[in-house]
Amino acid sequence: MAIGHISKVSRFGIQRKMVAEMTSQSWKNIPHVSYIYDPDVTNFIEAYKEFNASLPEGKHVTLNTVILKAICEALKAAPQMNAHIRFEKRLVRGKITQFENIDVSMPWILPDGSMMTITMTDMGNRSLGNMTEYMAETAKKLEKTNLTQAMYSVSMNDTMEELRKGKFISVAFRLIGSKTQKRHRVTPLTGEAKKQYDAIPDEEKITKKDLKQGTITISNIGSITRGIEGSIAMLMVIPPQICAIGISAVQKKPVVKADENGNDVIATASVLPLNICFDHRALDFGDIKPFLVKLEDIFDHPEQIFVY
Repeated sequence: MAIGHISKVSRFGIQRKMVAEMTSQSWKNIPHVSYIYDPDVTNFIEAYKEFNASLPEGKHVTLNTVILKAICEALKAAPQMNAHIRFEKRLVRGKITQFENIDVSMPWILPDGSMMTITMTDMGNRSLGNMTEYMAETAKKLEKTNLTQAMYSVSMNDTMEELRKGKFISVAFRLIGSKTQKRHRVTPLTGEAKKQYDAIPDEEKITKKDLKQGTITISNIGSITRGIEGSIAMLMVIPPQICAIGISAVQKKPVVKADENGNDVIATASVLPLNICFDHRALDFGDIKPFLVKLEDIFDHPEQIFVY
């Protein structure tokens, strides 16, 4: 029995279906541990402003890009966070595979308000200037991308991969869910519309290679919550990744600092809440500590990353 008047019913599109499937697997299979880190970035932001002002005319680096650079540099100090896990529950055995390249799975907000997670490759070896160019190129590609078509190609690829692994039952249920009942179907482009979309060169749009699984997820919640108090407290770790990092908006908060005489005083500071969520099957707090120590060093000595 309905408890009120229904205002709207929305069926899952392909993007919502894929998010629901991945996050359901995450909560079902992964023992999550979440740690909130609140560094004082007052001096870091001042150094960032000075760095930006020193760049040639026409050059600019966003604060989001600088924070992403800092996180990638800190991950180099804790390479065990940049890894995938394979665990066989019945046999109680598993393995962890670390990666040299830091390929970041990063959610992007599209012009229509929907979300797509893009894999930004080799972010650990990119300079601030190269990161800036890469992000701008990705934004341009998104303008020409049909979300449903891109996600459909990924879904078909995943289905074929499951068939190769012999997961016939799960594939059968997926096909039943996608083909039965017209209102639940996902409809990719067809006819002339598909022909026109296929004519767009792959380097000018998002393709399935841009949507492949990254080595770690970094989600910048702060880009859409500026001016709102609060911070992200939990993220889903998407298998087979073992770590996800959430960036909240920089906020003014009271902190305890030492004055010129070494006495503790309360002062106002810019604080950057970061959430580090990890798979406890693969990582312990001791594995996270080198990452935090390196971030502290970067925020205290920001000149080490301010190279365009």
